[in-house]
Parts: sequence; structure tokens; C-alpha cells
Amino acid sequence: MPDICLYFQVHQPNRLAAPGGAADAPLVAEDDALNAAILSRVADQCYLPANRMFKRLIGEQDGRFRFALSISGTAIEQMERHRPDVLESFQDLVACGGVELLAETYHHSLAFIHSNREFDRQMDLHLEKIEEVFHVRPRVFRNTELIYNDAIAAKAETMGFDGILAEGVERNLKGKSPNFLYRAPETARIKTLLRNSWLSDDLGFRFSDPSWQDHPLTPEKYASWLADSPGDLVNLFLGYETIGSHQLEATGIFGFWEALPEAILEAGLQWVTPTEAVDLYRAAREYPCRLLTSWTDNERDLSAWTGNAMQREALARIHELERAVIRRNDPEVTAAWASLQTSNHFHWMSTKPGAGAIHRPYPSAKDAHRLFMDAVAALEERI
Repeated sequence: MPDICLYFQVHQPNRLAAPGGAADAPLVAEDDALNAAILSRVADQCYLPANRMFKRLIGEQDGRFRFALSISGTAIEQMERHRPDVLESFQDLVACGGVELLAETYHHSLAFIHSNREFDRQMDLHLEKIEEVFHVRPRVFRNTELIYNDAIAAKAETMGFDGILAEGVERNLKGKSPNFLYRAPETARIKTLLRNSWLSDDLGFRFSDPSWQDHPLTPEKYASWLADSPGDLVNLFLGYETIGSHQLEATGIFGFWEALPEAILEAGLQWVTPTEAVDLYRAAREYPCRLLTSWTDNERDLSAWTGNAMQREALARIHELERAVIRRNDPEVTAAWASLQTSNHFHWMSTKPGAGAIHRPYPSAKDAHRLFMDAVAALEERI
């Protein structure tokens, strides 16, 4: 029977406001009141109760229940600024010994597809922040929204990572199971962990759907599905906000997670973290992935961020500033420029049905585009 590898994404973007005209206005106008309000809502619905629950479960299971988190630099900054109690809750959870932290781009950005130099800079920033706040050094890398291809895997290997997370995309798997460790072509050592999208989405999307044929989902039923899965390990990769925020407490999501660790053990399965999986299993199979993939939407590609002219214009405009930012060599300018690279800014411009609108803090995709371009213009003027 396979081992179970569980990972959660923790990220909070900075929302934009109309640029201010004051001389002492920040380089990028952000709606910090909205940032604080959304962070507090998610913290009360998800972060704090989930952290308490998982810390207790790790203790009750004597460490047999364990999982991984990837926490973006922008999320950490917002916690430091607005809710230090939430950051302390994450520190306590990590300190209990059952949680592995992963590396990612500091600003949850698309930097890799635009600038090798900026990608390196953001990776270094994130590793430094994780060491500063949590006193650990990640061994496994998870790119923004699981954006992945062969080149990203090769890059992560040169940076010294032992593993990298990716979506198990059927057009690349060609009928093979995602429940094994894979290797990218032209890599020698790094191992790729592929998300089992079907079993992950049972928890992330279908769990509270009363029209779903398997509703209501019980821990015992879900554990039996995992036990019947072929392969070495099932990778369950989810957004942390699935617990309590996307799937509200009234759906029974907390009760499900309360009972799942014991159900997994009773089914004869064990939990492993990504690094433990990398240490335990060989990557005997090749997973070729030339074109960029992600874990977003049915297409599992980059169309959620690059699918229309507004998004492509915004991406080109912000990344065209790189040389000017480097020449300026001003930490404040660099930080403001990097904050505009957060992938959510472009996702909110999406016009795909249901895509960017789900968490868009503005009335429309056009409003998201207008605010972003105004922010870029203000930054250009200051540069």
C-alpha cells in the first residue's frame, strides 16, 4: 500500500489601491486595510483553528501524522505586520516536529519564466526568511502554483534541492500513475513528486458538494480509497484555506481532518513528508514535461495568468522594468517592483469563467488591470 504525502500552500497577496498623490506616498499603493481584514478572516476561519488541530493531532499520534507547508514571503510579512499571533501559531506548529517547510519564490511570483536572475534573488530571500522565522533550511522546492517543466526541475537541482513538487498532468503521464517518484530528463539527482489531482480535489473541491455521488465523504471511506491506490505514495497537495475557509466549518471539514490521521493508520498506511519520500523511494521513471504546467483550472497550464491581452501586457510591462530597477539599486524600489510580480495580480485579470473572479478583490478583471497598470506607471515615474 502507498504512503501518504500531504502538503498545504499558505499564501496571502497584497491588494492594490489607487495611487496616492502625496510626496511621501509609498512606491506601490496597497490597500493594507483590506489585506489586514482578509488575513484576519482567513486566520480565524482556517489558520488558527487548523494549526491548533494539527499540532494536537501530531502530539496524539506521536509524530506519525506529519505533513508539509509552503508559506510565501508575502504571507509571512502580512502576519508580521497585522497578526503576529498567527505567525507565532505557525512557529509553534513547525516547532512541534511534525511539519516540514518547503522553499518557494518569496513573492509567489512567475519569476522563473521571465528572469533567471530575479528567480534566484527571490529564492534566496525566501530561504533567508524561512531560516530567520522558523530556523530550518528546506530541502524540497515548490514553485508558485506548482508551475513546472523540465527546465524548472533542472534549475532546482542546480540550487541544491533534493525534490520538487509538480502537478501530475495526464498529457505528460500518458496513462502512468502519479503515485511514484519521477525524474525530469537531463537531471541526475532531484526527484519529482507528482500531485494526485483526483484524490486531492476530492478534499479541495468536491468535499462539500451535495450532488457529488460520494457525498458525504467520511475519513474511513477516503482512507480506503488511498489504501486501494497503486504505487509507492499518494501526494495530496492542497491550499491550506481549504480547511475552514473554502470548505467552511459547517461542512464538517474540521471533523473530517480530526479523524483522518487515525483512519489512515487503521487502514495500514503511513504519513511521510516530501523529504522523507525523496529519501525513501527511487525515481526509476521519467516524467518529461517540456511545456509549462500548473495545478490551476482544468487546463493545468498558465492560461489563468497569461490567457488574455491584459495579462500579457501587464506581465511584459512589469518585467521590462528589471534593468531600470537593477540600475537604480535601491532596496525600496526593488521591493516595490517585486511586490507587483505576485501571481495573483495577473490571475485577478483573468476572464476565464470562474478563474480570477473567485478571490478577486476588485469589481472586474478590467479594474484589476487598471489598478495594476496605474501602480506600474507610478513606479516607473519614481524610478
